[in-house]
Amino acid sequence: MDDPDLLQIRPMTLADCDRVSEIRVLGWQFAYRGLMPQSFLDTLSAKADAERRRVRFAEGGGSVLNLVASVGDEIIGWAALGPYREGELRTEDAELYAIYLDPKHVGTGAGRALIQEALRQGAALGHDRVYLWVVRGNARARRFYERAGFRADGAEEPYEVEGVWVPEVRYVRELRG
Repeated sequence: MDDPDLLQIRPMTLADCDRVSEIRVLGWQFAYRGLMPQSFLDTLSAKADAERRRVRFAEGGGSVLNLVASVGDEIIGWAALGPYREGELRTEDAELYAIYLDPKHVGTGAGRALIQEALRQGAALGHDRVYLWVVRGNARARRFYERAGFRADGAEEPYEVEGVWVPEVRYVRELRG
């Protein structure tokens, strides 16, 4: 980022859902090319995602921290952090559910600032550690998380996308101690 002072991180609002969904879809298409079926990535819809996001945002009840990163009036990134999901149970630990940047802003420092703020707020909420899941073959994301202090803890779990199993690796970072 040419001038990091221009970057602002703030809570997401309902009005941000369309842009956040656009960033999420662009992020998936950028990050997962070659890691999951291209036909799936090509059919992702920012409009459909925004409809789901508005419902989730309205029903969130404050348990999920949604942050957006912006430069001027343009939202360039989004992160969501909430209770860790252990199956259907929620734990005292946190989980970084998502962090996406508009691909034009990858490598600018905006992602680093966004994750640092999400982790800072997670610690302020009393979480001792934060987990996240990352697609095993997503080397760029894995390097990003490792530079942010996360480490793979050995847990792996696949999920299915159009008949293809996509393996994910769990990462963890202590927030205290």
